[in-house]
Amino acid sequence: MALVVQKYGGTSVGSVERIQAVAQRIYKNVRQGNSLVVVVSAMGKSTDTLVNLAQQISSNPSRREMDMLLSTGEQVSIALLSMALQELGQPAISLTGAQVGIVTEAAHSRARILEIDTKRLEKNLNEGKVVVVAGFQGVASSQDLEITTLGRGGSDTSAVALAASLKANRCEIYTDVPGILTTDPRLVPEAQLMPEITADEMLELASLGAKVLHPRAVEIARNFGMPLVVLSSWSDEPGTKVTSPNPQPRSLKNLEITKVVDGVEIDTNQSKVALLRIPDCPGVAANLFNAIAEQQVDVDLIIQSIHEANTNDIAFTVTKDALQQAEAVAHAIAPAFRSNPKSTEEAEVMIDNQIAKIAISGAGMIGRPGIAAQMFRTLAKAGVNIQMISTSEVKVSCVIDQGQCDLASEVLCEAFEIASSTLPIINHDIASDVPAVRGVALDRDQARLAIVNVPDNPGMAAQIFGLLADKNISVDTIIQSQRSRIINDVATRDIAFTVAQDDAQIAAVVLRELAKNIGCGEITVDTAIAKVSIVGARMVGNPGVAAQFFSALAAAKINIQMITTSEIKISCVVAEEHGVQALQSVHNAFELSNVSS
Repeated sequence: MALVVQKYGGTSVGSVERIQAVAQRIYKNVRQGNSLVVVVSAMGKSTDTLVNLAQQISSNPSRREMDMLLSTGEQVSIALLSMALQELGQPAISLTGAQVGIVTEAAHSRARILEIDTKRLEKNLNEGKVVVVAGFQGVASSQDLEITTLGRGGSDTSAVALAASLKANRCEIYTDVPGILTTDPRLVPEAQLMPEITADEMLELASLGAKVLHPRAVEIARNFGMPLVVLSSWSDEPGTKVTSPNPQPRSLKNLEITKVVDGVEIDTNQSKVALLRIPDCPGVAANLFNAIAEQQVDVDLIIQSIHEANTNDIAFTVTKDALQQAEAVAHAIAPAFRSNPKSTEEAEVMIDNQIAKIAISGAGMIGRPGIAAQMFRTLAKAGVNIQMISTSEVKVSCVIDQGQCDLASEVLCEAFEIASSTLPIINHDIASDVPAVRGVALDRDQARLAIVNVPDNPGMAAQIFGLLADKNISVDTIIQSQRSRIINDVATRDIAFTVAQDDAQIAAVVLRELAKNIGCGEITVDTAIAKVSIVGARMVGNPGVAAQFFSALAAAKINIQMITTSEIKISCVVAEEHGVQALQSVHNAFELSNVSS
């Protein structure tokens, strides 16, 4: 007999008829010999209705009272579902987050789960009951027993946390789509179901706006190795399995307040190739990386900085034994850029084989502003200058001078309480017939900020991103230009990054004040951008994936404004008006409409 935690979203329980259909599904599952804990969201749009009621009373209601109000939505659905099960003859009991023992931080509207006391749950399960739990809510660990809510995606988070605490056999997330699709079916009707996806891939897609699963839920599943399945409430299709690596043993205490960074990785087998002052027009990145791919050279980090005077800089890293081939390609292709009529300067190739890549990694980094800033601050205090930055949801990588690698590793391990650094981990367990690119995502809710003429000294990135973290602003894509500019005898570089559009103006105000103190140049904000990304754990060791991505955009005559990469993700910033076209073109280029594995 299996112990299964199921979660049903608001649309799945949006009416009496749907609640009864869910009850039938649960009843059938119990008849098959399973014990069930069922986590339920509020019915349909009832949460929106409650929010609207609050706004009619107050333009700025307190977070505590909003938690008290919003927690009632799930209480309606759990009671009705329990009644529906009892009508079928299935013993059931409904429990609120507090009753079921979900203890959280005392942080209204955005609490994280500290622990779950499962004794009452287990007692009811042993009595043969289905336990129906209110998702999205808990109780603060204080004598006042304050009701708290978990924020967006809270019911997903509740379900996976309960599954981990109960050591369930699996957690099933039921929704109104058949599983995880290769992209947003509203924008690409030909999007296909993925039978299986890794937790790391899912983390990237979830953070990029694939709203089927919340990143916090995936993070818990990954940390505790909980098998996770996304299924449709309306069919018996098998859905999508989200697989996790075998986890390190960890305590269920402070369940979501996990160690933020669980690894420091170093890679000294890296060399950097940079092409400076190349044309800022469609096809340039495609031409370069197609030529690299033809030599079967695998590229690691790719950075394209913001444009300047109709030109861009592109830098990338390769292994040391591939440097000669990559350098030859760069020198061969550079003359084509030197006749650029839009620029008065000539393209230039810059090589550096005395670099290393150092990275911090951990699923706990998701949604926690300040982790990158802490990394930059730690390196700055040690006098380590950062040459390149690349970010993803679960990793921040920096290229530094190879001679400072041991020092950087030592201070980062100390700062994040890691026993020792390791070599990069490449997942070799993924089947060879799995496509290199699993999914494509589009994020139209970001804005780009650019700061010109930032002094090229240790500590500058730490100051910039530390200030943003203090304002609880999460930073996504970070680009540091390769071109150094001398201003008043000081070497400077430009830094650009993206944040949520809602945070853009606050970030600009904060940084303009900083710019006065450290002597930076102009700060610009662009909200008319979109970010299109490809994700796939098998991109590592598959030369040509980046070239195929860039070629798809070039064929659609879409100019790339910024490029950033991690091991399993490549992102391009394009003009907002080209976002949907870019998504469709890239999805088609990788033939994801034909995906079958």
